[in-house]
Amino acid sequence: MLDLGLRPYREVWELQHAVHERVALGEDPETWIAVEHPPVITLGRNARTTNVLAPRDALAARGIDVVEIERGGDVTYHGPGQLVVYPIRRLERFREVVPLVRSLEEAVIGACASFGIAAARWSEHAGVWVGRNQICAIGLAVRQMTSLHGIAFNVSTELDYDRLINPCGLTDRGLTSLSKETHRIVHLSEAKAALFNAFERVFDLQFAQASMSGARTAERRRGEKFLARRPRSERPRDASERIGARAHGD
Repeated sequence: MLDLGLRPYREVWELQHAVHERVALGEDPETWIAVEHPPVITLGRNARTTNVLAPRDALAARGIDVVEIERGGDVTYHGPGQLVVYPIRRLERFREVVPLVRSLEEAVIGACASFGIAAARWSEHAGVWVGRNQICAIGLAVRQMTSLHGIAFNVSTELDYDRLINPCGLTDRGLTSLSKETHRIVHLSEAKAALFNAFERVFDLQFAQASMSGARTAERRRGEKFLARRPRSERPRDASERIGARAHGD
């Protein structure tokens, strides 16, 4: 897991591609990126521009970027208080894409349960829901049999962004967050700990510190820590050796 804290979308999008290339070539192990973005609207391959409700000049005046990207799905908003995770994983077969989505959903549902929230899938649309309200959006792309893009988990996000877009192109569903459902401010560090634990359980992996090549040079200058998967035989027995980035980044 590479925990970046708060970073602009385009910067991390570029980093995703650099990491993706190395993972796809087998030069680096699978890598997960966790990040919080300043306000940005992304348009997936199937996006309808009519689902962006605010004029582009009005969005620009508010400092909200609009980016067309290669993931599936429609329109998505990212902003402060939202935990975004990009799993960059090699897939043996293309048919593993749907199980990957279902496993991501399962992990988010498990993380919600740790806060006492009963979340669920919706058969008609990828993502995680509390009743009719979306708490986590999911959109992936697969190139060279390697995934990129991922999930957007509302932790303490301002939920009025449905005035800017129709989230995921849906007009008959609402939005929610961990903070709204628990009736308190949930800090991003709390959500990270719960979600990372759920990822480890669902994907049968453990995040551990590792070095990276290629895309790591600029990150090293910023003093970032890179975390990737270790084989089970090499995993630490002491839970204190786990994710070093859990306690910061929000």
